[in-house]
Amino acid sequence: MRVFPWGFWLLCVASAPARGDSGSKARSCAEVRQLYGAKGFSLSGVPQAEISGEHLRICPQGYTCCTSEMEENFANKSRSEFEAMMKEAGRSVQAILTAQHRSFDSYFQDLLNKSEKALYDAFPSLYGELYTQNAKVFKDLYSELRRYYRSSNINLEEALNEFWTRLLERLFKLLNPQYHITDEYLDCMVKHAEQHKPFGEVPRELKLKATRAFIAARSYAQGFLVGSDVVRKVSQVSLSQECTRAIMKLMYCPHCRGMASVRPCNNYCLNVVKGCLANQADLSTEWKYLMDSLMGVADRIDGPYNVDTVIGTIHMRIAEAISNLQENKDSITSKVFQGCGNPKISTKGSSSEDKKRRGKVTLEAKSSAQALEMLVLDAKGNLTALKTYWITLPSSLCSKKVMASSASDDRCWNGMTKGSYLPEVMGDGLANQINNPEVEVDITKPDMTIRQQIMQLKIMTNRLGNANIGNDVDFQDTSDDMSGSGSGDSCPDDVCGKRLSKSPSTRQPETHAIPKQSGHGVHGASSRSLPSASLLLLLLWVAALAPQHLWR
Repeated sequence: MRVFPWGFWLLCVASAPARGDSGSKARSCAEVRQLYGAKGFSLSGVPQAEISGEHLRICPQGYTCCTSEMEENFANKSRSEFEAMMKEAGRSVQAILTAQHRSFDSYFQDLLNKSEKALYDAFPSLYGELYTQNAKVFKDLYSELRRYYRSSNINLEEALNEFWTRLLERLFKLLNPQYHITDEYLDCMVKHAEQHKPFGEVPRELKLKATRAFIAARSYAQGFLVGSDVVRKVSQVSLSQECTRAIMKLMYCPHCRGMASVRPCNNYCLNVVKGCLANQADLSTEWKYLMDSLMGVADRIDGPYNVDTVIGTIHMRIAEAISNLQENKDSITSKVFQGCGNPKISTKGSSSEDKKRRGKVTLEAKSSAQALEMLVLDAKGNLTALKTYWITLPSSLCSKKVMASSASDDRCWNGMTKGSYLPEVMGDGLANQINNPEVEVDITKPDMTIRQQIMQLKIMTNRLGNANIGNDVDFQDTSDDMSGSGSGDSCPDDVCGKRLSKSPSTRQPETHAIPKQSGHGVHGASSRSLPSASLLLLLLWVAALAPQHLWR
């Protein structure tokens, strides 16, 4: 009759929660309640003290201060907070690139504006009606130059050729008012212009230098905008469901476990973030190429292409060309008459001498080469710093935002409890995440939005490469929104559902103390875990053998 009490006692021991002190009370959940309320959630239903955690789907199932609803809310909060971190990091890069674009754009537009203003100020006194009756020709030239710089789909060489053709037609008629010159006659004259060179070598030289300068300038300016736009779009990519679970486990599971003051292990954080940003890291190669290409074109702008001199002196070259036509008017007219015949005498007669005024080119250009040099130096410094942005982003987020512990800390949150974290840190990029112990990453399904942005980087780098050797490229607007919905589900309602995250069994046993395994793992884990099924079976077996032993 002594058997029943003995077996009953064993079962009672087996079913009692294992804690450090047999008489200790459940830990208070005051810290979690404070945090939960601070995040904007209602404290209704939030435990005052720890409860059993079998209901948890993301955090370890030991004693916990989190209900299922709290776990789900924390998961959604961790997702939104991490996405905000990404956007904040992206905005800082966007700000740098946008500032560089703004600085260069302002400088370049100022060069063009000053040249146009100098022309408007000086030409009326220099050329009289030769200018005033043809002011629109000059205005149209500067308008076309601006349109080209702003990436309009126009051919710069054709625009320059059209300017010289229109200018020659107008000036030839004004310099020969005694003749009736028809449109057909002007067509003939234009055909012989290349041979007679009425403007000297100015059109050829300006076309060569200006096209190279404008190609480089607009590609350079566009490169900053494309880089900024890529960062903006990539920063908006949503987290996958697997990543949301991993971020929750990293950031809020320590609070549920009553370890609010324990910071995440650095390498643990790196594996989580590298897994979540695997696709983003694949931008790195093309991103570096873009930064290098921008620096290469910057050297051209401040060097061989001499943007400051070429753009800032356009008005002076035009004045030089007009003066050449005036000074050689008789010789050029004679050659035109030989090739196209003598035009009829005009009945209107000769006009005033004002139209024949000869002007000496006394224009001066104020150099801003030093300002350009400073712009280029500043840009190259920023571009160099941004080259590694995508592959250094995980470590930056872990150290500055997640506030992970130091690499040598062995009393940090490792995803299961307080202890060391031994798994190796994964490499960068999607292909290197196949064995990531923290985030399930399907390396066969790259994010399409990010792949499209990689293509935009390649296109822009190709344009800069062409600009670097003076080749024009067909510019299309790359700022249009691309299709793509992000990197999978954002885990709204079923984040804490039946599908579990990566099983703890894939981790190295000595690294993560699993609460269900008594006597293994980090010190302190077993004192707060529930009894395992194997332990219950063992004790039941002992209870069954007890009667036989006592009878003996």
